[in-house]
Amino acid sequence: MAERNIATLASTPTLPCHVRLHHDSVRERWVALAPERVVELDERSLAVLRLCDGSRTIQALASELAKAYDAPEEMIAEDVLAFVQEWSDRMLVRL
Repeated sequence: MAERNIATLASTPTLPCHVRLHHDSVRERWVALAPERVVELDERSLAVLRLCDGSRTIQALASELAKAYDAPEEMIAEDVLAFVQEWSDRMLVRL
């Protein structure tokens, strides 16, 4: 069994090559496509995943999103960290 990767504010998340974001024009929704999985995305999930390019830390993601949503960075950082950890556990984000 593989060890669980733990996300920290210094982690630089990226989408693995088997996951891609796709706009489903029939349903007018964004989804994440992975082998044998389709995950519907809400606006917040999409905003986070679009920034997961491996060049930004989770702290930098939170800072950028806090500015975009005019929200406290500390609160955003907690939410982004939890989101990235969940997606990492599901093997949909690489740390």
